Amino acid sequence: MYIDESGDSGIVNSPSRYFVLSGLVVHELRWHTYLDTLVRFRRGLKQAYGLRLREEFHASAMVNRPGDLVRIPRHHRLAMLRHFADCISTMTEFSVINIVVDKQGKRPDYDVFEMAWKALIQRFENTLSHHNFPGPRNPDDRGLLLCDHTDERRVRDLMRKMRRFNPVPHHPAYSTIGHRNLPLVSLVEDPNFRDSGHSYFIQAVDLVAYLLYQRVAPNAYMRRQSGQHYFDRLKPVLCRHASTSDPEGIVWL
Repeated sequence: MYIDESGDSGIVNSPSRYFVLSGLVVHELRWHTYLDTLVRFRRGLKQAYGLRLREEFHASAMVNRPGDLVRIPRHHRLAMLRHFADCISTMTEFSVINIVVDKQGKRPDYDVFEMAWKALIQRFENTLSHHNFPGPRNPDDRGLLLCDHTDERRVRDLMRKMRRFNPVPHHPAYSTIGHRNLPLVSLVEDPNFRDSGHSYFIQAVDLVAYLLYQRVAPNAYMRRQSGQHYFDRLKPVLCRHASTSDPEGIVWL
């Protein structure tokens, strides 16, 4: 699972109401196939818009902080967001898990970062252990986390803790009191951290997280261009098993 985030995880004096964390899951037997698809897509962007293959596709920068990409007109950079979303949606053995934390009304000591990461890791574990991801399935499938740079120590420590002590509330149909300890068994190794500039897969999940954030809190330009609807293009690859209470499987905290 490749992971990236959008928004700010702070509570006090935070500039944003929401924090989004997204994970893009791909089976290792499809990795080469989808890498080739992403490379072909990037070659298409180079031909159509002049985006070089080695230049990072960073969604928020495409809109507001283009840097060297200022040479590409803004409406073309916006079009690239749409095209990338459409490309991802064709890769039907991708599966995207999304976590949204609404910080409004949360206590000042609510740990947005930890709660979002814990929810994402738990949904990955659950969906993997129940064999609910599309694509190849083996009775002993295992998962690995590949993350864009973030607070690496906190994510690593959380993962290690969840391997030993992972309290999960009882299902309300059976009990509303207490919890079960369900340590992670389907995920291996510590999280691996990558520079997004060197991974087309992390750039893909960066787009997913950005488009979901723009759905819940669009900036002025995206609202004018109806960019808050771009996330809808990703519906074919959303992991609806992650949450039964949301029709798109989005986990709301």
